[in-house]
Amino acid sequence: MPGWSTHDIPDQSGRVAVVTGANSGLGLVTARELARKGARVVLACRSEARGNAAVDRIRAELPEARVELGRLDLGDLASVRAFATGFPYERLDVLVDNAGVMALPYGTTADGFETQFGVNHLGHFALTGLLLPVLLAAPVARVVTVSSPMHALANIDMNDLNSERRYRRWIAYARSKTANLLFTHELARRAAAHGTALVAAAAHPGYAATNLQTAGPRAEGRRAAERFMGIGNRFFAQSAEAGALPVLYAATAPGVRPDSFTGPRIAMWRGAPAPSWRAPWTLDDTAGELLWAASEELTGVTYGALEA
Repeated sequence: MPGWSTHDIPDQSGRVAVVTGANSGLGLVTARELARKGARVVLACRSEARGNAAVDRIRAELPEARVELGRLDLGDLASVRAFATGFPYERLDVLVDNAGVMALPYGTTADGFETQFGVNHLGHFALTGLLLPVLLAAPVARVVTVSSPMHALANIDMNDLNSERRYRRWIAYARSKTANLLFTHELARRAAAHGTALVAAAAHPGYAATNLQTAGPRAEGRRAAERFMGIGNRFFAQSAEAGALPVLYAATAPGVRPDSFTGPRIAMWRGAPAPSWRAPWTLDDTAGELLWAASEELTGVTYGALEA
């Protein structure tokens, strides 16, 4: 792992990958580098215009890239179901659950879930479950869920998953990122218990310069906060290319362990991929089971072959 870079990504020829939120930032870099190594990559994006622009951008750099757009709105379970139903391939080797929102003002998804919990966790929970048959059709599929060091700010509250009692944007974000790690933990446990070769792993980019930091302030017209975040991105963050390395490592490197959490080596902030610290509550079997059951009930999606 020391010094691991995109040059170390194994050949991905013959593999099929889906990357959510691939129109910009970490998702775009992840999709591009998987395509560079020969994978057929579906860029799963909410905006058709931005998704097509990302496809064109990759093709301009890599004329032989096999990339295509898949319309996916993780804040709308009908869109998630439509994406999965229309998935055109018989197997899926790599699913990167990357898309997310951060520190938004309170809002709800099309299905009435608090936006950060609904998009960051429930949308990806439903997507992964609906794609499970094609994941299990691959010899050794990987599901990589992108979390954040910010998960350490808060554990989930099983009595208030949708932050209806009190909404604090950063706590809600942290809880959604804890949910990402608990989902990975429980998916890895179930995959092993049922004797499948599926590897569920998690990764985070450290502090990487993407539009994630500025989207919330921009949505509220908080120009000072937007400028502050922009300054942080410019002077303190690492690039999206560097931030994507832990995700690419988790998705492609040989020997990635189930339920591992990969991030930047230096203080979980920047540097080459390395094992990352995670809060103890993200390894709690009971919490993982409870969140899984609640997620099934909320989304209506069950995992068939991996049901306990």
